[in-house]
Amino acid sequence: MPRAFLKYAQSGGVRLGGLVCNERQTDKELELAEALAAKLSSKLIHFVPRDNIVQHAELRRQTVIEYAPDSKQADEYRQLASKIHNNSGQGTIPTPITMEELEQMLLDFGIMKTEEQQLAELAAKEAKRVAAVAS
Repeated sequence: MPRAFLKYAQSGGVRLGGLVCNERQTDKELELAEALAAKLSSKLIHFVPRDNIVQHAELRRQTVIEYAPDSKQADEYRQLASKIHNNSGQGTIPTPITMEELEQMLLDFGIMKTEEQQLAELAAKEAKRVAAVAS
C-alpha cells in the first residue's frame, strides 16, 4: 500500500474509507479482498459482481444505470453508492504493506504461482506434448 497515505494522513487528514473489489471471476477473489482489507486495517466496502451488461452499456456510451436502470447490476452500483455515502468519515490510516507481503498473499490464495510451480507446469505440458507426438 502506498506510503503516501501515511504522509498525507498526518498533514492533510487523508483516510482510507475501505476497499471496493470489482470481480474478475478468479478463485478465492472475495477471500483475498477481505484478507487484504484486514491486513491494511481497513474493510471491504463492497464486492461488485461481474456482469456483461457493463460492456453493453459501455458500447452505447452509457452507464449501467442509464442503459438498464432496473438490472441487478444497476442495483449493485446503487448499493455501492449508498455504502460509500454511509461510510463517510469512517476511514482509517492503513497499515502499509510491502510488495513482498502482497505477493505472499497472492501466493497464499493461489492467485500467483511460484517460479517452481510455473516450471513444473511447463515441464508437465512439455511431457504431455511429447507423449502426444510419440503416440
